[in-house]
Amino acid sequence: MSRPTLPAPRADLAPTPSQTVGPFYGYALPFAKGGDIAPAGHPDTITLHGHVLDGAGQPVPDAIVEVWQPAPDGSRTGAPGSLRRDPVTGAVIGRDGLVFTGFGRVSTDADGHFTVRTLPPGGVPYLSLAVFARGLLHHLYTRAYLHDADGGAADALLAQLPPERRATLVTAPDGAGVHRFDIRLQGDGQHEETVFLDFG
Repeated sequence: MSRPTLPAPRADLAPTPSQTVGPFYGYALPFAKGGDIAPAGHPDTITLHGHVLDGAGQPVPDAIVEVWQPAPDGSRTGAPGSLRRDPVTGAVIGRDGLVFTGFGRVSTDADGHFTVRTLPPGGVPYLSLAVFARGLLHHLYTRAYLHDADGGAADALLAQLPPERRATLVTAPDGAGVHRFDIRLQGDGQHEETVFLDFG
């Protein structure tokens, strides 16, 4: 059996742009209990929540936010288990609720809202975030500096930013142990775009 030959590319057609991220990632990236990084019932649990907003200030209902952080003791080895699978069905069943992995992944809801429950990071005053959303050619990296963390004032990144840009990286208090952090993919004339980092 012979293989069919493909026609040569046509010179009169312009190349198409890169495919944007999603919305197809929604089938594979989210996983059960993805926002529950802290072990269930841990007394030091903190909550990070907020909205992912577009350039018009509208919620992005199908974004994904990843969280990466060290453990409270500063270790960065994490633990296996974030993507545990059922040995019978192969379905992702998520965390066991007992171990801290240092990694979380949550989808935004219909209002563009996300919530992560974790432990305070050790050795740094921030949580590292990656944002995936439709229309983005590449995911975006940022940091959520905890408003009550030690060392935030001396952080090298924050120190080099003007006050209005620095404010986009610092959480706002929203109750005991609760941190509000909105991610703005673009400025809307009234609010600054969140500072995104280039690790290129």
